[in-house]
Amino acid sequence: MIRTLLWLIGGLLLGGVIHIVTILLLPLLAEETTWTRIAALDAQNKVLVLPQVEAGQPNPLHLDPELSYGICRVDLDDGPAYLSGVLPDGFWSVAIYDSAGIATYSTTNRDGIGQQVELGIFNASQTRLLAQQQIDITDGLLVVEAQTDELFILVRLAPPHEIMRPRFERELANLTCGPRPE
Repeated sequence: MIRTLLWLIGGLLLGGVIHIVTILLLPLLAEETTWTRIAALDAQNKVLVLPQVEAGQPNPLHLDPELSYGICRVDLDDGPAYLSGVLPDGFWSVAIYDSAGIATYSTTNRDGIGQQVELGIFNASQTRLLAQQQIDITDGLLVVEAQTDELFILVRLAPPHEIMRPRFERELANLTCGPRPE
């Protein structure tokens, strides 16, 4: 009886370990990820306004059809990245994601920022140079330190009425993103 119980407990433990290892390894084996889908877009160092999601149509990035989206890919190996511009009067949010799709920073206009977005994204070595005042920044720049160099920035706008969507998307397209020109 005890021997059977030990075999049963051993089998459950081994099954649990196999289950956990499988769950942790499956995302690493995926060939198509959020990063690969975004890398296929023409959004390197510029804001790309994504087409509106239509009900019943493919939605590979799982976007909310009520929102307008702009996306920008940056690589901090090229230097610090900046997102700047004016967003419309309405709810908006800005989020920075690493290549694993994990949000590393997020803010909204409800944080008291207003409509002007001035965001500087730095890696650890660039932040050290910033602290030593070897990188010049403008007043009011919101400084974000990223743990990795390959990132994407997602800007979400919520037009209060559908008729306002084109104006919101024009303002979204006017944002600048990427390294500052020398």
